[in-house]
Amino acid sequence: ITASGSSYAKQPERPGFASTWGNIKTRVVFENMASDLEPVPVNSQKHDVAWKHCHMYKIGDKVQLKCIYCGKMFKGGGIHRIKEHLAGQKGNASSCLRVQPDVRLLMQESLNGVVVKKKKKQKLAEEITNFNSGEAEFGNQCGMNADVLMLPVPESVEPSSSLLVNQEVESAVSDKRGGGGGRGRRKKGMKVRRGSNALALNDSVYDDSKKVNHQVSLAIGRFLLDAGVPLEAVNSVHFQPMIDAIASQGSGVVGPSYHDLRSWILKSTVQEVRTDVDRCMQSWGKSGCSVLADECTSENGKMFLNFSVYCPEGLMFLKSFDATNIMDSTEALFTLFKEVVEEVGARNVLQVVTKNERRYVEVGKQIADSFPTIFWTPCATHCVDLILEDFRELEWISTILEQARSISRFIYNHSFVLNMMRRYTFGVDIVVVGPTRSSTDFSTLKRMVSVKHNLQSMVTSEEWMECPYSKKEEGYSTLDYISNSSFWSMCTVITHLTDPLLRLLRIVSGKKRPPMGYVYAGVYRAKEAIKKELVERKDYMVYWNIIDRRWEQLNRHPLHTAGFYLNPKFFYSTEGDIHLQIRSSVYDCIERLVPDTTIQDKIVKETALYREAAGDFGRKIAIRGRDTLFPAEWWSTYGGACPNLVRLAIRILSQTCSLVKCKTNKASIQQMHETKNYVERQRLSDIVNPDPVSHENINFVEAWVTEKEIHPNEIGRSDWMTVDPPLGNVMMLGPEVDDIEVLGEGFDDHEIFDGLKDSGDENGENDVQQEFQTSYFFKIRRYE
Repeated sequence: ITASGSSYAKQPERPGFASTWGNIKTRVVFENMASDLEPVPVNSQKHDVAWKHCHMYKIGDKVQLKCIYCGKMFKGGGIHRIKEHLAGQKGNASSCLRVQPDVRLLMQESLNGVVVKKKKKQKLAEEITNFNSGEAEFGNQCGMNADVLMLPVPESVEPSSSLLVNQEVESAVSDKRGGGGGRGRRKKGMKVRRGSNALALNDSVYDDSKKVNHQVSLAIGRFLLDAGVPLEAVNSVHFQPMIDAIASQGSGVVGPSYHDLRSWILKSTVQEVRTDVDRCMQSWGKSGCSVLADECTSENGKMFLNFSVYCPEGLMFLKSFDATNIMDSTEALFTLFKEVVEEVGARNVLQVVTKNERRYVEVGKQIADSFPTIFWTPCATHCVDLILEDFRELEWISTILEQARSISRFIYNHSFVLNMMRRYTFGVDIVVVGPTRSSTDFSTLKRMVSVKHNLQSMVTSEEWMECPYSKKEEGYSTLDYISNSSFWSMCTVITHLTDPLLRLLRIVSGKKRPPMGYVYAGVYRAKEAIKKELVERKDYMVYWNIIDRRWEQLNRHPLHTAGFYLNPKFFYSTEGDIHLQIRSSVYDCIERLVPDTTIQDKIVKETALYREAAGDFGRKIAIRGRDTLFPAEWWSTYGGACPNLVRLAIRILSQTCSLVKCKTNKASIQQMHETKNYVERQRLSDIVNPDPVSHENINFVEAWVTEKEIHPNEIGRSDWMTVDPPLGNVMMLGPEVDDIEVLGEGFDDHEIFDGLKDSGDENGENDVQQEFQTSYFFKIRRYE
């Protein structure tokens, strides 16, 4: 029986529910108090938040407090000790093991507030002491009487009790002022307020500032909603500078007109972009560049090919082409690609990156034949995403994902439950948006594992029991899954199998640093993690085969292998003859990227210095720099004795390995190709800018937050206006980890380097999967 009198025994019974319900630890509050304890009501004058979470009893002249959660009695220490007990703070009281997470957080915040108030009080007292001593010294120096007339200051603003603590300071002043008569007298005991009005004024200014910000936010919101601008526009890097520029001009600022935006503003912005483009083009000679070809489909079904150029200085949008009528013609596509490469300059281009689709494979072969110094490279992000999709299609993983989605759908379709979840996770959402659907699935599953205990606390709380939605069929299923240890064990295994691939996906699609020097190591670590997790070869080969099949076009790609070889952090941390296995790929890069045979021979000789860490490569500062500098920066700093090898290394390590997308407005692209006015066509072409694309989240999270069917009688069950926004507080999940640092050092597994395939063919793969799934449920017990 709970404190509110409700009974858990009254919960409806249904098949399979009794066992789960029996595992829930219910809280029992015993009312058979000792006869000598007299309950005392908490009066309204006790404002401390902790009074709502304890009962007060009186025995004789002494007062005792009792925690309403665990029933522990406190014979002394007052409400502060109860607060420490509920907050779990070590000190004068033991921690309550049954208090709800939101109550514990409230008590912790309250205790922190007390500490802040004490510090403010101490600082105020010190300032007053210093001020009084200064007054006395000033009076003595000037020959003034120390008996100074102190008049009380009228308080026009009521100070906030939360900020002004014990601001009334007694001033010991003499009853008589020398030569001043009665007018100079101050009543004995008169209280002087020093600084209270200043603090109240600061509080008032803060409130006014808060009010102004509220008005500004409302004005911005009304504009965005009225104009139909996507709300994600506020994530633009130019949004806050725009606000700052408007605020710096004061009131009366008049915004630009429609024609201003179409004319001089667009012209000025285009000129800025052209300046950035010129800077990028000037760097191509040193770092080289990659031509990226990405496709998109408009609302009316037209297919566009968007070409951009990547280099370490930035991403430059080049052109967009309506390829609707040529997508099935390999020859027409090759002609288009050839024109783009020639426009950029074949001597500057190291690779052309496309999706790993059949038509692009054929085009890539023709590019490699026509341009002997250029590689064709399938998009690594696309390949990793296909691997994750294949993992997701495995029967046992698909089953667990669907169970996890059912939990998420139930939570996100009931505003009351959604608010409850965010309270128990301290504002952390369980849905994590990734760049693709499959990455969203596995990232969200990992987040759910991270907040597992928070979710379990939620479904065992009194708040959940009294929630009407928990008594629905979906509520019972949610309770079953969250309370099921086998479900969480399988979620943990899936997380261990896919987390290295998610890390690889972030690396190859990242924009902080060129990923070419890390992609090979990322694939190695993904296979290594799967092997360590499953141990037996027949188990981990199921997943290795999936990786090898999807990574086939990139397996031992010369640029990827050379990037690994030329990354000093990885090169010097490998042992044995593994270098010999990948050195031939480096020679492939030398022969293809350097047409001059004389320079080829010099580069081969210079690799000996690198391999032996001779000269500047062996300096202590260079050894430390292997871990602290970007690979291309390391070569530029310490490779002076190997000028030819340095140039090649910098060009290879400066490349991307994926389609880094530009933010291209589909509507503008479609209008650009449809308009017959040359001036307007050029204007629309100039609007395209090189900012990274912002993904439409709903395309990736739909399975986690939307119901499969909408029932008319259920539409009114939730009110979006009552939903608390997520706080984005991910501190509780642990410190953020650098994906590059996690790759670590040491690469000595010959089986991974050799790229061994399973001895069975693909037709027998289903049998291997079935055998793995059968043995898996026996191994899973070690996680429970």
